Amino acid sequence: MKKVVVAFSGGLDTSYTVMKLAQDGYEVYAACANTGGFSAEQLKTNEENAYKLGAKQYVTLDVTQEYYEKSLKYMVYGNVLRNNCYPISVSSERIFQAIAIARYANEIGADAIAHGSTGAGNDQIRFDMTFLVMAPGVEIITLTRDGNLSRQEEIDYLNAHGFSADFTKLKYSYNVGIWGTSICGGEILDSKQGLPESAYLKHPTKEGPETLKLGFEKGELVSVNGTKYDDKIKAIQAVEEIGAAYGIGRDCHVGDTIIGIKGRVGFEAAAPMLIIGAHRFLEKFTLSKWQQYWKDQVANWYGMFLHESQYLEPVMADIEAMLTSSQRNVTGVVELELHPLCFQTVGVDSPNDLVKNKLGEYGETAKAWSSEDAKGFIKVSSTALRAYYLAHPDERR
Repeated sequence: MKKVVVAFSGGLDTSYTVMKLAQDGYEVYAACANTGGFSAEQLKTNEENAYKLGAKQYVTLDVTQEYYEKSLKYMVYGNVLRNNCYPISVSSERIFQAIAIARYANEIGADAIAHGSTGAGNDQIRFDMTFLVMAPGVEIITLTRDGNLSRQEEIDYLNAHGFSADFTKLKYSYNVGIWGTSICGGEILDSKQGLPESAYLKHPTKEGPETLKLGFEKGELVSVNGTKYDDKIKAIQAVEEIGAAYGIGRDCHVGDTIIGIKGRVGFEAAAPMLIIGAHRFLEKFTLSKWQQYWKDQVANWYGMFLHESQYLEPVMADIEAMLTSSQRNVTGVVELELHPLCFQTVGVDSPNDLVKNKLGEYGETAKAWSSEDAKGFIKVSSTALRAYYLAHPDERR
């Protein structure tokens, strides 16, 4: 019997894959790679269903901390938002789920790895590319993609073989994770429409305003409203709970997919938007102009590579090294004010605040230069422009 590892989420496609491969004589190992989006109840249900579907073995691969240490941390350092909008939640999760599955397949000596992606999305690329690199020589099986199967065909097969579950097609599909929830389907498919309130999983329960204080040490979130967190995942969850009560972090992202077509997705991501917003604000006080500029350049590439399944490209480690170095002075507490569906930055308390200096206060007093120094600086700074327009007076605006 060939040994196959199925990347098992518990959804329709992966449930069909487990049962069909088991029926076809494979020794099926169902592996659920958890990056923080599954509850304990969901994982228990996944385990029960995997055995009902015919799996020989089920395992949960918890890579939540690894996901933070190798991805989320750097996305905060870089203030990474795809197209200045989307916190790259699903795409970054998939990479680490795929790495975990490939690692497990190697450990048990699997002959094949299977996943349930269709041929119309980005996830097929993220899974396949990762498996090709991390588990060379292992066969990749994609029944849904290769058979171009409909949901109804898969449901009929499961029912015919004694597995009954509610896989009724809903108006929206959701991917819930530690770094946000994506929403697909419904009005998202019509460019003229936005999502109604009913499409979101979390709804505003507070009217505000409310103050939120986020503490950072060398770029990492370490405290929420004065409470210290050694476990950064719990800190993120604490921010999510507070921000979600205001419905903060909602938007629709439109971008270019890896396969070349435009894609649109709705999302709600209170924690990422609050954490990145606070972190970016703190950096304005603690980084030099050119530190901010060059960090933004490499961070944009980091997010793009991560989204487009290039996490294993060696340059990513080099970018991470620069992002880490840039955070050495990004320490302090940021105060935010929360309101329904929005927030605003208020202030920063940091030992590395560059606004506080002995040289001068902007718009108030100059302490490190005289008025004659200022006149000379301005005159020298204008030399290139004056020289150009003396030669081309007709071009003056």
